[in-house]
Amino acid sequence: MGVSAEDVLRLGAVAWLEWRGQHSQVPDLSDAQLMGLNLRGADLHDVDLRRSNLSETKLVAANLSGACLSNAILDRADLIDANLQSIEAIDFQAKATDFRRARLCDANLIGSNLTSADLRDADLSGVNAIAIDLTGARLRGANLDRIDFHRATLSYADLVATNLAHANLSQAILTETELGAAHLYRANFTQARLNQSHLVSIYAVLANFDRAYLIRADLSWANLTKTSFVKAILHQTNLTGADLTRANLTGADLTGADLTGANLGYTDLRGAILTGANVTNTIFTGAIR
Repeated sequence: MGVSAEDVLRLGAVAWLEWRGQHSQVPDLSDAQLMGLNLRGADLHDVDLRRSNLSETKLVAANLSGACLSNAILDRADLIDANLQSIEAIDFQAKATDFRRARLCDANLIGSNLTSADLRDADLSGVNAIAIDLTGARLRGANLDRIDFHRATLSYADLVATNLAHANLSQAILTETELGAAHLYRANFTQARLNQSHLVSIYAVLANFDRAYLIRADLSWANLTKTSFVKAILHQTNLTGADLTRANLTGADLTGADLTGANLGYTDLRGAILTGANVTNTIFTGAIR
């Protein structure tokens, strides 16, 4: 009886590389129990790892590009500098996993649980992350260009200085999320919940916050030029020094908002509610009311 692929992998990355070089067929490691192994630098590209358990496994600089990890468990695994490009990982679990500088571009992560994961400086461009849970995750400096976060949960996550250009965050939950200095060019936050989030100094030109909830959020000194806030709820929102030139605030509720020193030049304010708002030194040149 031949040695199984799982048995060979347990011998380490070197033995695995030699064995794989002798077998042309893509290995099937579905349902494998690989917890706590040291697989640093292992070549696992295109491997079937569905329902496998890789908890606390060391996969530093490993190549998992194109692998299938749907329903797999990678809790507390070490994937620093790993290549996970184009993986199929629907409903997989990677709680408190270290993905620093990992490459996950074009991956399919629908419905996955990455709560408290570390994704600092990782590349998640083009990722399908619909309904993903990233509560408390660290994504500072990550590339999230074109990512689909529709209905995702990002509450209490750190997205400071991330690139979210062209990202879809419609109906996402971002309660008390840190987004300071993030790049949000043309990002879509339609119906998103950003209550008490920190968006200080963001670049959100041409972004869409229509019908979004931004209650007590901090958007001070943000660049919101030509951004849309149609029917958005901005109760007690801090917009101190924000640039809202040519923004669309039609029907927006700015009750109690702080607009001190904000620029609302040529902004569309038709139907907007400004009851109790602080408009000290606010610029309204050319605004439509």
